[in-house]
Amino acid sequence: MASAVTMTSASAQAALVSRPRSHGITSFGGLKASSSSSIGFELGSSFLGKTTSLRASGVTRVVPKAKSAAQILPEASYKVAVLGAAGGIGQPLGLLIKMSPLVSELRLYDIANVKGVAADLSHCNTPSQVMDFTGPAELANCLKGVDVVVIPAGVPRKPGMTRDDLFNINAGIVKSLIEAVADNCPEAFIHIISNPVNSTVPIAAEILKQKGVYNPKKLFGVSTLDVVRANTFVAQKKDLKLIDVDVPVVGGHAGITILPLLSKARPSVTFTDEETEELTKRIQNAGTEVVEAKAGAGSATLSMAYAAARFVESSLRALAGDPDVYECTYVQSELTELPFFASRVKIGKNGVESIISSDLEGVTEYEAKALEALKPELKASIEKGIEFVHKQQGATASV
Repeated sequence: MASAVTMTSASAQAALVSRPRSHGITSFGGLKASSSSSIGFELGSSFLGKTTSLRASGVTRVVPKAKSAAQILPEASYKVAVLGAAGGIGQPLGLLIKMSPLVSELRLYDIANVKGVAADLSHCNTPSQVMDFTGPAELANCLKGVDVVVIPAGVPRKPGMTRDDLFNINAGIVKSLIEAVADNCPEAFIHIISNPVNSTVPIAAEILKQKGVYNPKKLFGVSTLDVVRANTFVAQKKDLKLIDVDVPVVGGHAGITILPLLSKARPSVTFTDEETEELTKRIQNAGTEVVEAKAGAGSATLSMAYAAARFVESSLRALAGDPDVYECTYVQSELTELPFFASRVKIGKNGVESIISSDLEGVTEYEAKALEALKPELKASIEKGIEFVHKQQGATASV
């Protein structure tokens, strides 16, 4: 079903509240769908929030001539696969993706319990068709022809557990799933959520290289949650309108490798040294804050699902031709001496179009020191991921 959609930026969208039908326009989850055959959107908005908050501050922008809606978004025809769809992140993520008018097929995969999730989501009156796939034997069919693959699969973090503790289990899961992606949909955008992202993205890259299908422009580590948290905490601290706040977050996606650049926050605000340190540490440790608050009952599943859905929506808009899509994400990068680094990037139809370097220019002394301090830990995590793949390869060769 292709339908015309206007993407509005009202805060009610973020609350994901359905609106009643009126004047022949069908609304769901704050997304207005009309009956024509094209889809349009305001370039300053998204169903998960205002995209102006994603734009690269300080970047000279060329405003294109106005295009018709049909030129920008021809139809809602994108296929999205969620691998790990029955889990704590996968279920709410599936719901949020189901709400997107840009999705024609939502394919849900897990090793168990996915049929019920799919049946549940299929009752939502949004355009996308929901399909379920259970176990390795059905994984290939799940992936064939998809445009975006999202991987939240893995075990969650528990109290007292570091992201490093998750490594051996989640590394193996990501390896097997990426092998299937390489075999069945090598051209798809790949979104890695499985922790530790600092290592699992390099693992994915090595597997794709081995398969001869690695495209660094289409492999993304989803670090959006760090931006979401930074925006929320800064808005609360400074009593700002949340939808206007944008804090770029660079580095990695664990502990001190997460570096919010508060000096680059928009709107521009002043922080005392104490506020800078307090906010930085809270953003870095926000995952632990949730784990401890849930007292053994889980980790940051809902906020992670929200952040991942925002990144999926950005990817879909980029695929559909929106020329103004910016997100912070953990990708192969030459911005520093490290092979992978999270920063703001411009995303287009073919993936990463450019990496925005201006965010690292003119940072404060505190941020410059924090940047240097995170590099050894991030480097070690990257090397750990690469070493894992090489060890696995060596073990297979010796059998």
